[in-house]
Amino acid sequence: MKTIQRFATLTSIAILTVLLLLAAPGSSAARTKYISIGTGGTGGVYYPYGGGLAEIWTKHVKGVKAIAEVTGASVENTRLADRGETVIGEIMGDVAYQAYYGEGKFRGKPQKIKAMFMMYPNVYHVVTLADKKINSIQDLKGQRVSVGAPGSGTEFMTNLVLKSLGLTYSDFKVSRLSFVETANALKDHSIDVGIWCVAAPTSSIMDLATTHKIKIISFTPEEMKRITDAYGFYSPYVLPAGTYNNISKDILTPSVWNVVICSANLDEDLVYQLTKATFENQDYLIKIHPFAKHTTPQNAIEHAIIPYHPGAVKYFEEIGIKVPKKLGGTK
Repeated sequence: MKTIQRFATLTSIAILTVLLLLAAPGSSAARTKYISIGTGGTGGVYYPYGGGLAEIWTKHVKGVKAIAEVTGASVENTRLADRGETVIGEIMGDVAYQAYYGEGKFRGKPQKIKAMFMMYPNVYHVVTLADKKINSIQDLKGQRVSVGAPGSGTEFMTNLVLKSLGLTYSDFKVSRLSFVETANALKDHSIDVGIWCVAAPTSSIMDLATTHKIKIISFTPEEMKRITDAYGFYSPYVLPAGTYNNISKDILTPSVWNVVICSANLDEDLVYQLTKATFENQDYLIKIHPFAKHTTPQNAIEHAIIPYHPGAVKYFEEIGIKVPKKLGGTK
């Protein structure tokens, strides 16, 4: 028994010694900065895009180990970044604006976030099956509608878009489903309409369109004007015919830019290195999704929603991009 106890004690000491060595200053473990990236569900673009960022940062930023996490998307990612739980988040511009300035769902509680760069425009998809007698936004009344996952940018945008058109959740039966769940619910006819706000084409709608004839509801020019007049961060977008199977006409619909945000108190040099690595390896992101072609320094300024983190500003100004003072610029 004494021999066993002595062996156990020596083993514990050995393990503790290894852990202390790993944690000691100068060790590789102590130098590694672990970064979590809040993305979205697996049926959208946030998750693979975030996975691409994680690979780029882990490979090209010394001492960084990054990982993409499945989350409820924009609203959840904002709150996680504000609390410092996932220091990087992919979110929609409408969420970023209201979160930073403490408006809407964040009224009186501005979130401690800053922008790093703009990603690409998200396209609003209102999808139903071709045999449904649903041909306009007003036809949502009385239907079973998935408005997006809880805490997602899709649901956030749906609230604002429908409000500007005089519709509320009381006008239809609400479901809050992820992109994959929404596609499956349309397939088995447990809902009538599914809403996505995502880069196009997106895998979950493509999958749905291979087995079922779908239609995507087009907004009228008058509806688009009401939406953009109410919320300046939205803009019209024409989804080209042929983007999905059975979509033979162009679709007029709202869009909003996505932004990568970070905790406002994140280290300046770290944000600089992450931003630099992203733009120097944009070609890799484009291989993941063609919409990453929009991830450019020029678009970062042209479509900015909220001020930039000083680390991002440092990179932009270093490559000759002028950052206005209202966006955090120093000149």
